[in-house]
Amino acid sequence: MKIVLQRVKNASVRVDGKIKGKIKKGLCLFVGIEKKDSEKDAEYLSKKIVELRIFPDEAGKMNLSLSKVKGCVLVISQFTLAGSVRKGRRPSFDRAEEPKKAEKLFNYFTGLLQTRGLNVETGEFGAMMEVSLINDGPVTFILQSNIATC
Repeated sequence: MKIVLQRVKNASVRVDGKIKGKIKKGLCLFVGIEKKDSEKDAEYLSKKIVELRIFPDEAGKMNLSLSKVKGCVLVISQFTLAGSVRKGRRPSFDRAEEPKKAEKLFNYFTGLLQTRGLNVETGEFGAMMEVSLINDGPVTFILQSNIATC
């Protein structure tokens, strides 16, 4: 799994012109699922995200986790994160998981975040979406699970 994580002041996602998910302070996660990914990858990354200390404390240092600041999460499925542009000019999506399996793992991942007590909003899996956000910092991290190689 690949995740682009952005600390946000607010974020929202629209599908067919209607707001599907909306949060205030928290994290916007763009999630790409590859063929080799499993529930263990989702478990590892959900735990990592909840425990990451990337919110400022009173001194302005990144020292607080999402749960400490009572932040929310907007999770967006993003197929293109599984793409490769190493060769040629057109992306290859050979590593992307097939949609039914990817959606199941995506839902498992968002469920894990919810069971950790987070307020979780999502877009619509497989839909064309318009995402708006105000990045706080800016703070952006790329997370990747390679459980099989760890």
